[in-house]
Amino acid sequence: MENILDIDTVALDDEAGCIRAIDQTLLPGEIKVIEIREEEEMYDAIKRLVVRGAPAIGVFAAMGIYLLAKAMPQDSYEGFLKEYERASDHLNSSRPTAVNLSWALKRMRGVVEAHKAEPVPAIVSALHDEAVTIRNEDVAVCKGIGENGLTLLHEGDGILTHCNAGQLATVRYGTATAPMYLAHEKGMDIHVYCDETRPLLQGARLTAFELSSAGIDTTLQCDNMSASLMKAGKINIIFTGCDRVAANGDTANKIGTSLVAAAAHLYNVPMYICAPTSTIDMATPTGEDIPIEQRNPDEVTEMWYARRMAPENIHIYNPAFDVTDHELIAGIITEKGIAYPPYSKSLAEIMKK
Repeated sequence: MENILDIDTVALDDEAGCIRAIDQTLLPGEIKVIEIREEEEMYDAIKRLVVRGAPAIGVFAAMGIYLLAKAMPQDSYEGFLKEYERASDHLNSSRPTAVNLSWALKRMRGVVEAHKAEPVPAIVSALHDEAVTIRNEDVAVCKGIGENGLTLLHEGDGILTHCNAGQLATVRYGTATAPMYLAHEKGMDIHVYCDETRPLLQGARLTAFELSSAGIDTTLQCDNMSASLMKAGKINIIFTGCDRVAANGDTANKIGTSLVAAAAHLYNVPMYICAPTSTIDMATPTGEDIPIEQRNPDEVTEMWYARRMAPENIHIYNPAFDVTDHELIAGIITEKGIAYPPYSKSLAEIMKK
């Protein structure tokens, strides 16, 4: 079987006019790279989690809006801009919580503005260059997060992670997994515990899959088992990713992360959030201001079962994310350094870099 780590999560094939992306809905049973060309295909890929993980979504959106721009009217700037803004707004509506989506599209929109005095084909060319730059920056940023996170690891550490902030959530390395990959490359003895991450099982299907593919000693457990591991002294440190960091250090990550943080606080296990600076939203004051996506009830009641496993006619609560209060976070690891409390000060200093 092809090694998942040898494939970029998303890649631009300009000559073929498509984005090649690993269909993450099929993992781990099947590694399939699909070709995505049309606007609705791009929207659907983000919405259905074919492409997922805040950094990967941002890279995908940049590549996608470039490909769409190539096919837009190019005889006038006004006509091009109108169609460009419509398509950009549509893609941006696919998932509201992951700030990298709006960040990447806003950055691409800035390129359109900066080159408005030039012919439209020149604008499209500049969009291509920016999409490639965003992709390359993602790889470098993840490696930087890994190097900073590596300074916190010790020989023999047990590491807990929740959801998937691995290579499959980025182009390469991942965010929360980047320190693990670098530690493994250096021959350090580490053991990673992966929460399965209900209801979509990203920890079971994705994180455990990619870490074990890399040869990292990996254990999978149900979400409600992590506190028992902490109490037993199996967990020395926790690394998770996130989809948005508020200015005060509150973070939105996959549902269940706040429970991990609360248990970690009780058992004195330091919890670190691994986040590229593109995920830090200084315009969002606190976690209460982060929109939380509500997903299809079928994900809870039917998706993984041969028959529906819950009674009919009951209410289903299925938020995609929860917010971890900054008081529960030991540090926020970025490519530009590690932010420590008070986050309102340290995050502002990091963003100035």
